[in-house]
Amino acid sequence: MTGNAVTLFLCGDVMLGRGVDQVLPHPGDPALQESYIRDARAYVELAEAANGPIPQPVGPPWPWGNALGVLHEVAPDVRVVNLETSVTTSGAFAVGKEVHYRMHPENLPSLAAARPDVCALANNHVPYFGRQGLEETLDALAGTGLRVAGAGRSADAARRPAVVDLGGRRVLVFAFGMESSGILPGWAATEDRPGVAFVPEPTYEAAAVITGRIREVRRLGDIVVVSVHWGCNWGYAVGRDQVRFAHALVDGGVDVVHGHSSHHPRPPELYRDRLVLYGCGDFIDDYEGITGYEQFRDDLRLLYLVTVEPDAARAPGVRIVPMQARRMRLHHASGEDREWLRGTLDRVSRGFGVRVGLDADGAMTVRSR
Repeated sequence: MTGNAVTLFLCGDVMLGRGVDQVLPHPGDPALQESYIRDARAYVELAEAANGPIPQPVGPPWPWGNALGVLHEVAPDVRVVNLETSVTTSGAFAVGKEVHYRMHPENLPSLAAARPDVCALANNHVPYFGRQGLEETLDALAGTGLRVAGAGRSADAARRPAVVDLGGRRVLVFAFGMESSGILPGWAATEDRPGVAFVPEPTYEAAAVITGRIREVRRLGDIVVVSVHWGCNWGYAVGRDQVRFAHALVDGGVDVVHGHSSHHPRPPELYRDRLVLYGCGDFIDDYEGITGYEQFRDDLRLLYLVTVEPDAARAPGVRIVPMQARRMRLHHASGEDREWLRGTLDRVSRGFGVRVGLDADGAMTVRSR
C-alpha cells in the first residue's frame, strides 16, 4: 500500500438501545411493547444468566470492550458504524413492529467512545419512534458532532453522503436501506418529511440512480463507501439480486459495499478488486441468552479493517478481527472460535472466489482464490 492508502473501520449493527441502554449510566424508560418481554431490563437478566453478572452502571466505553484497544492500535483513518438505535426519549412506538431499540440521549458518550466518523442510519430501527424520535436522533447526533448518512429531514438530506476530509483525500459514505431488512416504504424521506434513504429493491435501475448521484459529487481521489441495510437476519445464502446490485454499484465507481442487517457474518467478495461485504453481522447488541439460532454463533462479532488506495487497480487489504460478546461487552475471541469463524466464512465464500485465512496474530484475511 502507498502513502495514499486509507484504512477504514467497518462493522455491522451497533445496537446500544434496549438492554444495553439499561446498564449504561443514564438508562431510559425500560418499557417495551414486545409479545413476551415488556421491560428492557429482562434482556440484562438473560445476558447475566448466560455469562455472569454485569456491573451496573457500566462506564460508557463498556460495550466496546477490547474493540477499543484494537482501534487504538490500528488508528484507522475513518470509522463507519451502522447505528441501529433511535436516540430518543419518545414513547411513540411504531405500530405493528415488536422490537424497538432506543437509547437515552445522555448515553451518547457510549457511542462516542468508539469515535465513529460516520453513523449510517438507513435501517429499520432508527425510525421506530416516529418523526419525533427520528428528529431527536438527528439532533442528538449533531449535538455530539457525529456525521450521519442515510437519514434526514428531507429526501435530499437523507441521500446526501457524509464526507470525511482527510486533508486532500476524502471518504464519501452514502447509506441506503431496503424493504427486505424490515424498512417500511412509509418511512422513506420525502421532500417535506423526515425519514431514511429508501431503496425498495436491489435493481440495476436503483443502482444506476445511486451511482449517478455519486458521480455528481465525487472528486478525483475520493474513496466511496455505500452502506446498505438489506436482506434477511439469518442464513449465509446471498440472493442473486443482491449480488447484481452490489456489482452494479462497483461498476458505477463504488470502492466498498458495506452490507448489514444479518445477525451473523455473511460472505465477503472481491469483485473487480473492490470489496463487497454482504453482511457484517451484529457488533453490539443485547442478544445474549436468546436461543434458537445457535448454529450461526451470533455471539461472535467481526471488526473489519479495510485498507483502500484511491483509484488503485489492486484489491484492498482486508483484515478482520474476531470478537465475542459476553456480559454486553466485546472480548477477543478464543483461538477455537477464531478458527471456527475462519472455516465457516471460507466455506460459505467459495462461490464468490475468495479465501479466508488466519494470520499469526489471530486476525482473518480475505484474498482472491
